[in-house]
Formats: sequence, C-alpha cells, structure tokens
Amino acid sequence: MSAKKSPFLFNCYDLPRRAGEMREFELNIDAPDDFGLPLFKIDPATPIEVDLTISAVSEGVLATAEVRATAHGECTRCLEPIEQDIDQSFTELFYYQSSRPSRSKAAAPEELGEDDNLVMDGDEIDLELPVRDALILNLPLNPLCRPDCQGLCPDCGVKWDELPGDHGESGHDKTDIRWAGLEKLQEQMNPGAEPGL
Repeated sequence: MSAKKSPFLFNCYDLPRRAGEMREFELNIDAPDDFGLPLFKIDPATPIEVDLTISAVSEGVLATAEVRATAHGECTRCLEPIEQDIDQSFTELFYYQSSRPSRSKAAAPEELGEDDNLVMDGDEIDLELPVRDALILNLPLNPLCRPDCQGLCPDCGVKWDELPGDHGESGHDKTDIRWAGLEKLQEQMNPGAEPGL
C-alpha cells in the first residue's frame, strides 16, 4: 500500500525550464493534524490559502507565496477561546537535482544555508517547510485574548473582569487541604471555635 501523498507537494510540470518563465496559482491546502503550537494552532482540515508564483531560474524554481490561515487556541490567562488571522509571505529557491550546490567537506555548519534541503523531486516542490515557517513562526507562544487580560481569580476561578472591584480585598475562605483533617478534629474537640485557632 503506497504512502499518502503530502498535500503540500506541488507539481511544476507546467513551468518550462527556461529562465524568466513564470506561472501563478491559487491553492487551498487542508492543514494537517499537527500544524501549530501546543496552545495555538490551525485546526486540522482547515484551509490554508496559498497564492503561489513560481519562476524558472537557472538553478531551479523560485517560489514566492502569500499564505493565509486562521489559528485557534485559548487565552493563557483567562482560557477564553481566541482566533487570529495570519497573513504572511515567503520566497524560497527549490534547486533542480542537477543544480543542487555540493557541500564542501571543509564548510562549517553555519555556512550551510537553510535552503540546503529545498531540492525538487522531479518536477515537484514540497511547500510544507516554507508554509510552516511562514505561519507557525508568527503564532504567539502565550496567546492572549487582549494584552491587558487580567486572567482568573486564583481562588474562585472566575474572570477578574466579571468580579466586583473589591473582590480581591474581600478575599475567600481559604482551606488548605493538607490541614483539613486537623481542622475537622479541632471542630470536634472545640465546637464553635474558629478554624485555625
């Protein structure tokens, strides 16, 4: 049974291998399952819109694209659901197999470009890496519903925005579960005494 083909593979057979040739395409790619960060991601099967321009150059195919998608997650302070529209672009060179720069054995790792792995497979280019970089690198690690979100009260778990202004002053009856057994014993021995005394 053959492996499922990546939705990010794009066939450039329509582009003549003559420098200066150009083609434009509008693509809708369904997002895979793991597209995003733990707290903020693009939902599986959500369309990723890619306005792609491919140009033939002497070394390979130059891909320029505008990438759009909508990410969903939760505010890290108040846990409210949030969404963010992402609109980013990228330009990457995909080398022909025959034109791929050879790695010099003496070359230091920092001298090797990130596009070292962007090599065409026949007429196909794999857009997954540049699309991932364009979208995921622009997702916040700690998403917020708004910059001044105050989060939740640590005692009752209600959003601070929904609580009265003096809520923090009035406080809560705090019971440390580690002392619950002793407080129960104290209540049995001294009925009517205030807990903790």
